[in-house]
Amino acid sequence: MPDLKTTLHLDMLQRARDRGWLARERLYGLHWGDPENPEETGLRAIRDHWLLPYVDPAKSGLEIGPGGGRWTRYMLGFQRLYVVDYHAELLAELRRNFGHAHIVEILNNGTDFPGVPASSVDFVFSFGVFVHLDFELIRAYLGNLRSVVHAGTQIVIQYADKDKPAARQNSSFSNNNPRRMRRAVERAGYRVVEEDTISLDHSAIMRFERG
Repeated sequence: MPDLKTTLHLDMLQRARDRGWLARERLYGLHWGDPENPEETGLRAIRDHWLLPYVDPAKSGLEIGPGGGRWTRYMLGFQRLYVVDYHAELLAELRRNFGHAHIVEILNNGTDFPGVPASSVDFVFSFGVFVHLDFELIRAYLGNLRSVVHAGTQIVIQYADKDKPAARQNSSFSNNNPRRMRRAVERAGYRVVEEDTISLDHSAIMRFERG
């Protein structure tokens, strides 16, 4: 069975607190890069190409692993925004920054979406999460996600690419690459629409939809 009890993400949050990053940067996660920084061209491209075009005030969005809101702040324009995490502490950190009434917190059991109505989500986004997930957890997420999306839902996920030296050097990155991710996505019943395996130095990003 995949390990659901890892403290990796809680450890990273505590490290940010201990080092004063939260006091300095306001949002947990900005120490990994800020899409508002003109020098962060890769992150700005994620924001401008892979995220913002899909935000619609008439639709519902879902973010897996929102952290402190580094990407959530760009998704506030959805009519309803589900934020999903396995750790209550991380949802509390997001709430500290974004206590909006239309944000629905989902404390899950590892890979599921309790309380999210069937076929109700129009857009899914996750960045900085699947890079760390055991591959069995990724496959479980892909399977469970089918119940809350519909045929037109666009799903954007960043994942680790161990074909790249920077990913191989990061011990917390999972054993994944574009070929393996593509097979898992397709076997779960999705169709790959777009992917970028070049721009990010330790990972790749993919947009897909239910087949």
